[in-house]
Amino acid sequence: MKLENPWKQNPWFESVAVAQERARKRLPQPVYGALVAGSERGQSVTDNQAAFAELGLAPHVVGQLPERSQATTVFGHTIGSPVIISPTGVQAVHPDGEVAVARAAAARGTIMGLSNFASKSVEEVTATGATTFFQMYWTGERDTMIQRMTRAHEAGAKGLIATLDWSFSMGRDWGSPEIPEKVDLKAMIRLAPKVATKGRWMWQFGQQFRQTGKLPDLTAPNLAPPGGEAPTFFGAYYEWMTTPPPSWDDVVWMRETWAQISGTPFVLKGVCRVDDALRAVDAGVAGISVSNHGGNNLDGTPAAIRMVRPIAEAVGDQIDVVMDGGVRRGSDVVKALALGAKAVLIGRAYLWGLAANGQAGVENVLDVLSGGVDSALRGLALSSTADLRPEHLLIPDGFDRALGVPAARSVGFGS
Repeated sequence: MKLENPWKQNPWFESVAVAQERARKRLPQPVYGALVAGSERGQSVTDNQAAFAELGLAPHVVGQLPERSQATTVFGHTIGSPVIISPTGVQAVHPDGEVAVARAAAARGTIMGLSNFASKSVEEVTATGATTFFQMYWTGERDTMIQRMTRAHEAGAKGLIATLDWSFSMGRDWGSPEIPEKVDLKAMIRLAPKVATKGRWMWQFGQQFRQTGKLPDLTAPNLAPPGGEAPTFFGAYYEWMTTPPPSWDDVVWMRETWAQISGTPFVLKGVCRVDDALRAVDAGVAGISVSNHGGNNLDGTPAAIRMVRPIAEAVGDQIDVVMDGGVRRGSDVVKALALGAKAVLIGRAYLWGLAANGQAGVENVLDVLSGGVDSALRGLALSSTADLRPEHLLIPDGFDRALGVPAARSVGFGS
């Protein structure tokens, strides 16, 4: 009889916090640092999580229901739980990267957001069967954007997410992690002291090299020109930085162009203000994501959860409103939905799961969140996430941040 090692770590984890700790132990410090870092003093990334703790729940002692549903329809797709994979760039925390995440999304019946800065191609990701929404920044000439949209549509993307909130805030008070432009011998020698102690992480990538004969690279394959090579991440970043920022007319053009190419939903990500949400409706978007870019953008922007209710009250009856930022547990999901979001997007949470245990780790994170949602519904004596309302929460005075509210709409917000 084979004896199991009683000290062997259980690959399953019970919370996102445990996944984060395992990721910290497994990853080289610069890689882990890139996942956790916010911009400047970190005010926004801190508030994204802290704000959820200001909200309480109002449970019943009797009347819980034996069956509870988390299914919802968002951006025209029915998903089993209101948790969507947010697009994040270059997921090199695991050799399978975005492909592993997409497989997990498909296994759990949710939407996969794929960044145009991803380390895996849109074709590889859609081949998993995941319902994939391709994400684009406003980068490059219009003809280049059309080529990228067309490629995503032909690969099977079911929607487009435009992320336009980036202000290129520079500098972190705790320092930015060193990320090489490409993984070559010079970079490996320079970073060896920081990587050598992470044996299991190195073994994973070594196994990939033995199977494919290729080292992982830091390129953006979804930005490759037809018949050309993929740019490095920093080459893609330079194109992004040097492209003049878009106008609302450009947003309309992007939405109309995607409609002509694909006819599937167009989502605007990074909305923080009520007036911008109203302009987005006028531009014809199918939905918006209330987000401060995970605290990695303009520091001092309020937590996303603080901005949900004013925006949802202004436009939630016309388009789908989702939120992205700071979600770490199922009760956070419930709080966001009670304030008017149709669903939430997660970023760091699933990346920690990916780093900790690959595809199974991402599925683990989705299961942790789903389990927490179910517990909250049970305590609140609700049969469905569709029944969540603000009255199911304890909301302190002044919790909401109603930015850019037209004068005629200002009454009632911020209470």
